[in-house]
Amino acid sequence: MAIDELLNEHEQSEQVRNWLRGNAAGLIGGVALGLAVIAGWNWWQGQRLAADMGVNTRYAKSVSAFEDGKIPADNGKAVLAELNKSNPTLGTLAALQLAKAQVDAGKREDAIVTLRGLRNADGDLRPVVQVRLAHLLIDTGKAKDALALLGDERNAAMLDARGDAQFSLGDFAKAQDDYRKALALVDVGSPQHHLITMKLIEAGGVPPHSEDKR
Repeated sequence: MAIDELLNEHEQSEQVRNWLRGNAAGLIGGVALGLAVIAGWNWWQGQRLAADMGVNTRYAKSVSAFEDGKIPADNGKAVLAELNKSNPTLGTLAALQLAKAQVDAGKREDAIVTLRGLRNADGDLRPVVQVRLAHLLIDTGKAKDALALLGDERNAAMLDARGDAQFSLGDFAKAQDDYRKALALVDVGSPQHHLITMKLIEAGGVPPHSEDKR
C-alpha cells in the first residue's frame, strides 16, 4: 500500500474521531431519547392493557351481581357511569343486564330509568335498547311514548314492537300493517315469524301465506 494512501486513511480516521468528539453529546442524547420513547411506549401499552383488564373485570363482576338479583342501592348509577367512561359498549351491555334484573325484581319503572339513561348507547346496541325500552313502556301503559322510539322500518324487532304499541292503543289496522312489515323481514320458519303471525291474527289480520291461498 502506498504511503499517500496510508496518510489518507489516517486523515480520514482522525476526521471521524474529531467528528465523534464534537458530536458525542448529541449522539448520546439521541440514543437516550430513542430509548426513552421506546420505554414510554411500552409503559403506555402496559397501562392501557392493565386498564382494559380492569374494566373487563369490573364489568364481569357487575353483570354477575345483576344476574344474581343484586341491585345496588343507587340502582347501578355509579358502576354504569364508570363503565361508560372507560368502555361505552360494556356500559350499555351492563345497563341492559341491570334493567333485566330490575324487571325480574318487579321494578319496571327503575328499569325504564336505566334504559332511558343510555342516550349515548353503542350504535350496534342502540336498536336493542330502544326495543327493550319500548316493551317496558308498553307494559306500563305508555304505548305512545314507545312509538317515538320505533321509527326504523328496516328492523323487524322494531316493527314488531311498534305493532304491539298500536295494538295496545287499540289501533288494530296499524298494528296489522306493522306486523306484516315485520313478517316480510324475518325467515318464514323462524320462531319469531310464528310469534308475529300469531300477533297479526290476534289483531284481526290474515297471515300473508293465507292470503295467497285465497
